[in-house]
Amino acid sequence: MSKLNYPVTPAVRFLREKQIEFEPHLYPYEEHGGTQHAAETLQVPEHAVIKTLVMQTNTRSPLLVLMHGDYEVSTRQLARALGARQIIPCDVTTAQKYTGYLVGGISPFGTRTTLPVYAEASIFALERIYINGGKRGFLIAITPIALRTALPVQEVEVATKEQQ
Repeated sequence: MSKLNYPVTPAVRFLREKQIEFEPHLYPYEEHGGTQHAAETLQVPEHAVIKTLVMQTNTRSPLLVLMHGDYEVSTRQLARALGARQIIPCDVTTAQKYTGYLVGGISPFGTRTTLPVYAEASIFALERIYINGGKRGFLIAITPIALRTALPVQEVEVATKEQQ
C-alpha cells in the first residue's frame, strides 16, 4: 500500500500543522486484538506499540496516559505521582467525548479537548514508537523526540507488567 494512501484524521492534520515527520501504517483492525495484534501484523515489538489511555482523577479531571503495549498502568502509582486520591479509566462514552476518537482509535494528537498527557518515561529510550493515528487500524511511527516536540508530555514511572 502506498504511503500516500492513509486516512487524514485530526491527528494527521495536527502532526502536519506542527511539521512533525511520521510514517503511516495501516493494518486490519481486530476487535479486542489490542497492541499485540497490531505488533504482530506490523512485525514490530509490542513494547514499541504505544497505547493511548483516557483516564480521570477522582475529581473527574481527564488525562491521557501513554504506555507500552505490553505493560499496564499502575493507577495507584499514577495517582500518587499526580497527587490525586484515585485515577480510573474513563468509560467508552466519556473517552470519546473528550478525544473525539472511537475507542481503539484514540490518538494523543488532535484531540477534541486539550488534555494533559503523561507518558511512561521508558518510552523515550526507544528509537521509534508506533502510536495510534486517530483511526482503528492506523498507527503512525514517530521518534520519541517528535512526540515530545508535538505535545507537552510529562514523564511518569507507572508501568506494571500486563497480567496474562
